[in-house]
Amino acid sequence: MSRYANLVPPDVDFRRITEAAVAQRERIGQVAKAAADGMRNLFLIGCGGSLNDFSAASYQCDRSAGFPTFCLNSEEFNRRRPALLGSGSVVLIASHNGTTGETIEAARWSRSAGARVIGFTKDETTRLAAECDDVFAYHSDRTILAPKQVLIGLMVTALLKEAGAKLAFASAEQAFAAVPAAFELAVQEAEARLHDIATDFAAETLTYVLSAGPNQGAGYGFAMCYLMEMQWKHAAWFNANEFLHGAFEVVQPDTAVLLFKGEDETRPVIDRVEAFLHKNTQRCRIVDSKDYSLPGVPASMRGEISPLLLSTLSKRLAEHYQAVTGHALADRRYMFKTTY
Repeated sequence: MSRYANLVPPDVDFRRITEAAVAQRERIGQVAKAAADGMRNLFLIGCGGSLNDFSAASYQCDRSAGFPTFCLNSEEFNRRRPALLGSGSVVLIASHNGTTGETIEAARWSRSAGARVIGFTKDETTRLAAECDDVFAYHSDRTILAPKQVLIGLMVTALLKEAGAKLAFASAEQAFAAVPAAFELAVQEAEARLHDIATDFAAETLTYVLSAGPNQGAGYGFAMCYLMEMQWKHAAWFNANEFLHGAFEVVQPDTAVLLFKGEDETRPVIDRVEAFLHKNTQRCRIVDSKDYSLPGVPASMRGEISPLLLSTLSKRLAEHYQAVTGHALADRRYMFKTTY
């Protein structure tokens, strides 16, 4: 029997779909130019996986933007009614199916407040799309993370450029252009390691997932969306440094901990917690972007791209879990089945 029995093959359309996202950069530049005219602040809005997709963009803005940036859950945003939202605000908002009620409401009232709303969704016919001034779509129900995050990354990069941020924009464009082929190869390079992690952790009753900086979304998304939502397994996500400020007291030799490790300035945060875990548990596993070749991505841009790579690998890791546990990722108890 094949080592990868029951494992679904990678999406044969991955590269095509992600290349189609990269190909939208000219229109993204045009929209960003118009949106940046008079821009006072930026809001990044979504729920669940779509909120996670803004993680790298939020971090980039915190480092480089000369304007305030706020990353919020859609319903939190609706209830808070931020005082700074209004004319001159740009709202980037995401929902895969475009049916999330609180996200649709967030887009609707943002426009009524005078903000420019730019949506990211699977196609131009979703309910969310109807509430946006501009829409960018990726037309896939399987390859979602890479193209959506590429679109968001290109948009935020274009807004930063229009705002006069001092970044290596040519290198950034080169990095995004390399993503389709580089990530397709990375999934192939990762198969054995991801399968080992799934095999090691599939029977765990509780898995702690740690990440930091722009990679927080990959870790949080794996814990909440893939382990809890799609595998019905107990999991808890922590910022890696915050884990050392209390939660690490639970660690024993058999405690299962999964680290998502990128190549940005926060890598030492993961190094520190990794050193602690290797001394105190035999059940620490790591998904490290540094292990992948990423041809075409400039060395200086690996830290910018690694959050997107870790998200793509997290989805593939979930498919390995599905193969090991036999629990389909599409199976739900409550989501899409009941009122909540």
